[in-house]
Amino acid sequence: MRIIIPMAGMGKRMRPHTLTVPKPLIPIAGKPIVQRLVEDIAKVCHEPIEEVAFIIGHFGEEVENDLREIATKIGAKGTIVYQEEALGTAHAIMCAKESLDGKVVVAFADTLFKADFKLDTNSDGTIWVQRVEDPRAFGVVKLNESGEITDFVEKPQEFVSDMAIIGIYYFRDGAYLRSELQYLLDNNIMDKGEYQLTNALENMKNKGTRFIPAVISEWLDCGNKNATVYTNQRYLEYIKDEQGLVASSAKLVNSVVIQPVYIGENVVIENSVVGPHASIGNNSSLTNSIVSNSIVQENTSIKNGNITNSMLGNFVSYERSPSDLSLGDFNTLLE
Repeated sequence: MRIIIPMAGMGKRMRPHTLTVPKPLIPIAGKPIVQRLVEDIAKVCHEPIEEVAFIIGHFGEEVENDLREIATKIGAKGTIVYQEEALGTAHAIMCAKESLDGKVVVAFADTLFKADFKLDTNSDGTIWVQRVEDPRAFGVVKLNESGEITDFVEKPQEFVSDMAIIGIYYFRDGAYLRSELQYLLDNNIMDKGEYQLTNALENMKNKGTRFIPAVISEWLDCGNKNATVYTNQRYLEYIKDEQGLVASSAKLVNSVVIQPVYIGENVVIENSVVGPHASIGNNSSLTNSIVSNSIVQENTSIKNGNITNSMLGNFVSYERSPSDLSLGDFNTLLE
């Protein structure tokens, strides 16, 4: 089994946090988004993951090493490939065409999920979906009486289905997917100026490929600051019974921790209240502060703060008390 993760986008909706760090490496409950994604996909697969191919821009050697390490942690080889131009989802996946072989999961890296199923690897293909109240903003799938997918419909204004495609796909035959994507590129088949995966899915379906849905129990977006903070909250609820969410090297002095929280290595918390739903990154410090429902990244200092529904990046120095923030890396705010 292989996992293909397109993640070359600029993450503009997450600025300023993505000016120095690619969006998929922003932490959720102490782990990068893309690491959470890879680990959660591995949990629902019956088979070991032999390779994870990350499709990226030129993010630098440190980021590439971090991504390879994420693959290593699940016992897989990490492969780095580059997407030089943003030409659509089909084009992005084809940047990793050497990895499109055998059983493949394609997962776009701004989506996390909670699933209670095991992936049916005997199916031709599986599209992961969630039921939504208003499907007009999503691509959806339509099913027949046997539960197989008959149509892919983009943002239907009239109701055809409430099963929204979340951006994760399984293919039993990666080489077949590769040939269908190559057909789009060779024949310049584009939709709104881009090569789209859904066009390949439609062609495969018309040739007899049987796609089925896999319904997840919760779909978590990491597209902007508020959504990412909410995803951090939900993840902390999922994993609140796990060991090690508060590092043994963390130092708490005259402080209160309201679970669930994540507190990283060498964090110092003095005269403060942390939680619920706060993640505090390695080597950060809090003094005379209240931090809840927020993500604080590494090497950040907070003094006299009352912070909620917020994201603070790495190497931030903060000494004010607004209640709703979005601060990027290396910022300093003084009262």
